Amino acid sequence: MAEQLDVVIAGGGPNGLLLASELALGGVRPVVLERLAEPSLEPKANGLVGRVLEALDHRGLYEVFSGQTGRPPRTPFFQFGALVLDLSIVDEHALGTLAVPQARMEELLTKRALELGVEIRREHEVADFSQDADGVTVRVRTPEGEREIRARYLIGADGGRSTIRKRCGIGFPGVTDDSFTGWIGSVVIEEPVAVPGTGELEVPGIGRLYPATFRRTERGLFAYGMFTPGQYRVFVMEWHGDEAESGLAGLRAAAGRVLGTDIPMRVVAGADEPDRTTAGINSRQAERYRDGRVLLVGDSAHVHSGIGGPGLNLGMQDALNLGWKLAAVLTGRAGAELLDSYERERFPVGERVIMHTRAQTALVSPGPNVTALRELMEELLSEEVVIRRIADLMAGADIRYDMGVPDPHPLVGRWLPDVSLRTAAGPTRVAELMRAARPVLLALADAPELVAAAQGWADRVDLVRASLDVEPARQEEPPEPTALGASAGVRTRTGTGAGLGEVEVVLVRPDGYVAWAGAADAPGAAEALRRALATWFGEADR
Repeated sequence: MAEQLDVVIAGGGPNGLLLASELALGGVRPVVLERLAEPSLEPKANGLVGRVLEALDHRGLYEVFSGQTGRPPRTPFFQFGALVLDLSIVDEHALGTLAVPQARMEELLTKRALELGVEIRREHEVADFSQDADGVTVRVRTPEGEREIRARYLIGADGGRSTIRKRCGIGFPGVTDDSFTGWIGSVVIEEPVAVPGTGELEVPGIGRLYPATFRRTERGLFAYGMFTPGQYRVFVMEWHGDEAESGLAGLRAAAGRVLGTDIPMRVVAGADEPDRTTAGINSRQAERYRDGRVLLVGDSAHVHSGIGGPGLNLGMQDALNLGWKLAAVLTGRAGAELLDSYERERFPVGERVIMHTRAQTALVSPGPNVTALRELMEELLSEEVVIRRIADLMAGADIRYDMGVPDPHPLVGRWLPDVSLRTAAGPTRVAELMRAARPVLLALADAPELVAAAQGWADRVDLVRASLDVEPARQEEPPEPTALGASAGVRTRTGTGAGLGEVEVVLVRPDGYVAWAGAADAPGAAEALRRALATWFGEADR
């Protein structure tokens, strides 16, 4: 008889591990199947960019990843298409960054998942599966041979070449750009090119280069990062590379051609020789994120250029969106129809990331027409309103989910700002209220009728009575949503985040987005709140 499980997650990368932890917080014990015997040390993502930092802060994981307490700071500078994004001139914005290699992320997320009771089975790979109305039968390759397990749901978190997606017959339309040769390698760069203690490079004939930024020339693109003093991860994209070159000599020669000057470098002791690739950049999105009892998250659902670092911001928020919903369905707190909102909300966000990474790829491409376009963009990027708009786009802060609420409060569908609060238990902030991954009904005023209306959900929704602190964090009145980028389930806006304004009661979903907000004495408020509670968290207990 096949082993009976609630959820099988195929893939033990950051998205699969985070989803497993979210399910565990929701009262479900998933099993993660990972084909590798040991964690991969292959360089992949080098950090986190965007709203995912605030989302991880909601679970206490930002402190784990960064070693820092408090709110994730905003970055003063970033890039868009290898053009400087000077965020220091913007009063408020949503773009934060954190340098942390993916291998370290996976180590920390694995520890977190195990602490929550998640089972991770290495050297286990999904070979095939079939599903029916009640569940999924999964055939798994293991060191002891193939075996079958039975799960109520199967999650594909197995990357861009996803076996799960392919076995479902889900199309993966898009484009592949293979017009360049790429190089990547771990190297030592010494003084005087390496600037001591800063991670910067002083390149003869060019000047100062900064880590995690791109240098575009008519011949290609150069970028690097430093994770250990003196040791650099160098990336070169060359439009017309020498196919005969290989190893360190090839990387160094390619960097010299792109920059027009030589950078002395040697391979890090114990590291592999630099790699050359012509695999190309894929920009593709699954035609759908769900097939019955099978769902896709992360790269299984979408792949795109890594420029701007949006991959984990997108994929990990897929996991945060899906996790609480699937847990609610599996524990009987909500009906299966709740899962329909996953694709409805996240598919347009994936489209938007593919759009802006394609735009950035175009901006770093060769040719005098692109150079002229870059000159124009540089002028536009000196304007505060443009900088803010681009920062919100790259952070993923410009989305607004459609919560199905007629004439909604401006907060509804948006990320709830991490304002400072005062409660009977002492000072706190929104992120600290979300640690348990449960819905929160935040009462900022005396609202007995609304509190009474929510009593039927007391076992599922945490009631928090609080007042805004004297200096609320990052508040501002939200402008109206714009039509740009709007599509099913998502509306976009300018600005970094909706302020709380005159709102007195806010219903926050476990993923940090506002399901309902309003004033205590507004006509019909109690009934509207009950509808929102039932929509997202199941029918009330009688």
